[in-house]
Amino acid sequence: MAKRDPLDKRFYRIREVAEMLELPPSTLRFWQTQFPVIQAYRDSNGLRYYSPRDLENFRMIKYLIKERGLKIEAAQAEMRNNPKGVEKRSEAIDRLYSVRDRLQGMLDALNSIRR
Repeated sequence: MAKRDPLDKRFYRIREVAEMLELPPSTLRFWQTQFPVIQAYRDSNGLRYYSPRDLENFRMIKYLIKERGLKIEAAQAEMRNNPKGVEKRSEAIDRLYSVRDRLQGMLDALNSIRR
């Protein structure tokens, strides 16, 4: 069976987004109140659902706050004034982390062979 792309769903529950981004749901709820680009859909039970675009916005916010160390106000300004630039930098960082993880896996495999 083919592996599903994590971004092929129409909506994600907050728990799924939290797991993908390795953040607590409370952080996502707080960021939603601070960044108007996040538009959660709520069902009749009040459960939050996020679109793939919301997920990408969360990734950009995480990059600004966690990676670059910006305060909320500065991250808000970046998202407002330069969303395309933030998106490109965030994607580049994600790709670099992916490459690093693959290289670390190869290095670990080589080290286990040498032992």
